[in-house]
Amino acid sequence: MSRIIDAINGPGDLKVLTDEELEIVAKEIRDQIVRTTSHNGGHVGSSLGAVEIILALHAELNCPTDKIVYDVGHQAYAHKILTGRLDDFDTLRQAGGISGFPKPSESPYDVHPSGHASDSLSVALGLAKARDLRGTRERVVAVIGDAAISGGMAFEALNQIGQDQTQMVIILNDNEMSISRNVGALMNHFGELRALNEYRDRRDLVQRQMENAGPAGRFVLGWGRNAKDSVKHFFLPERTMIFEQLGITCTAPIDGHDIGQLRRVLRMVLHTHGPTLVHVVTKKGAGYEPAMNKPETFHGIGPYDAGTGTPVSKKSKAPKYMDVFGQALVREARLDGDIVAITAAMKSGTGLSDFAAEFPHRFMDTGITEEHAVGLASGLAIGGKKPVVAIYSTFLQRAIDQMAIDVALPNFNVTFCIDRAGLVGDDGPTHNGLYDLVYTRMIPHMKVFVPSDEAELVNGLHTALQLEGPVAIRYPRGEGRGVAIPEMPEELPVGKARVVREGDDVALLAFGTMVAQAEGAADLLAQAGIQARVVDMRWAKPLDEDAICEAAKTRLVVTLEEGVVTGGVGEGILCVLAQKGLQVPALVLGLPDRYVQQGKVCDLYREVGLDSESIANAVQARLA
Repeated sequence: MSRIIDAINGPGDLKVLTDEELEIVAKEIRDQIVRTTSHNGGHVGSSLGAVEIILALHAELNCPTDKIVYDVGHQAYAHKILTGRLDDFDTLRQAGGISGFPKPSESPYDVHPSGHASDSLSVALGLAKARDLRGTRERVVAVIGDAAISGGMAFEALNQIGQDQTQMVIILNDNEMSISRNVGALMNHFGELRALNEYRDRRDLVQRQMENAGPAGRFVLGWGRNAKDSVKHFFLPERTMIFEQLGITCTAPIDGHDIGQLRRVLRMVLHTHGPTLVHVVTKKGAGYEPAMNKPETFHGIGPYDAGTGTPVSKKSKAPKYMDVFGQALVREARLDGDIVAITAAMKSGTGLSDFAAEFPHRFMDTGITEEHAVGLASGLAIGGKKPVVAIYSTFLQRAIDQMAIDVALPNFNVTFCIDRAGLVGDDGPTHNGLYDLVYTRMIPHMKVFVPSDEAELVNGLHTALQLEGPVAIRYPRGEGRGVAIPEMPEELPVGKARVVREGDDVALLAFGTMVAQAEGAADLLAQAGIQARVVDMRWAKPLDEDAICEAAKTRLVVTLEEGVVTGGVGEGILCVLAQKGLQVPALVLGLPDRYVQQGKVCDLYREVGLDSESIANAVQARLA
């Protein structure tokens, strides 16, 4: 059966379609998204919810001359399908395939390599400013969700957008509120009226005349403003009013799944002088019942059954690290009433759902506000509490300043539980947690623990909560090694490693996930007659200098870390060797100075030389 989308080679083909035909295209796009993501996984709910918005934008704009900036970018699957990537869409998030996020190197229609929230307005404003400086006329549109627009960076951009009155359009994709039909109809009229250039020009002329008319004119003008604000406060939602106060014209909430209404409003606001916000109400997972019923599950999901929406479970006896952390934190919190948990819009993703259910008053989800979350932890620590901040590595890097100044400088007791550290696989370079070993180790007072398995994570968390000052614990995405989890956690000595395997020829100093790879490499080296000592370094800061000095007695010291080599912990070990005056051949293995693309983690290990076989080959080559 032929589909309309099979005949769409680019967005220009949408302009000849009727609204009714575009509705058919929307259904075809949804079917394609579900079919592909059921095999590959992905961000399903957000992409299904934004289909009509993206169709309407491409039908009214002239891309890639006109620019669409997607916030986060996880809602842009329809955009990829409509911009010449339908034939490759089955490769979504696969090694060598198309990215799950906008990627300028992949297509001229992808403006910005988005992957982190709340940055689209700043980027779009920069594009609009560059346009104005050039004197060209392309339209600039930012598409941002109701969660992302609450981020601090978004508000900083909104402040300048309203102040400068730069011509651009903001699509607020709001999937949290409903529309009152009567109020919506009335405010549609008011919103469209305010967006008309004739209305804005006449309003500004009347205001200037009244201001020049002396005290009486200014009195009338002030009374009119109060009356106008009262009417807007009565009809407009509070979340829209704040944008009006910043100087951004807002439409009333419109149905984000009504293509005809979307196109009509876009035709008007795309020609409005100054900034305009179009308040669009959508439903996450629209058109696919399992995603609508479980929006949090389908925010980011692995392969699933397309018919039922049931995740396809992999057979494994090992729990996920995030679940081990969540359960361990609950046990600690039952014994210590001062423990509080903080996350930034990632309750389930960081394993904190059970904690939130059992200790609702001690759980705080700040939304997409990593800087605020860490600042909040600082205040809680001042108040005598023990904050545990659980945030993905790639997102916590947005709060480096708060970690350094608000927490570490006063040496407060805050535990940072850094999930998704290292390579995360299918989400690719925007989500890989490659830098936390660098940015945590560089901060004075900070202690950094790197567990090599689930038991070490439980013991590390228990230890961190007993220590003075800030502690960071970094652990990977996905499943553990299947080791037994201790019923009574152990308090570990700070800065002390443990020898996993003895050997005199070479020393493999491994951190976290690299301990398992080092053990595999040691087995391979043994077959070649090379005896390797494997050391689980445990602490990236402070380093175990005794273990490093002992390693220097072998023929080769090898450091292994799932983080960037530049500025990483391997360089820290070389520094210790140099300070001790120990001259020994060394090999620093970690992630290269480039962005690692999407793919299965095991395949990426081979690509960057961190799997057991590559490590063994590198050691033999160096010894030779």
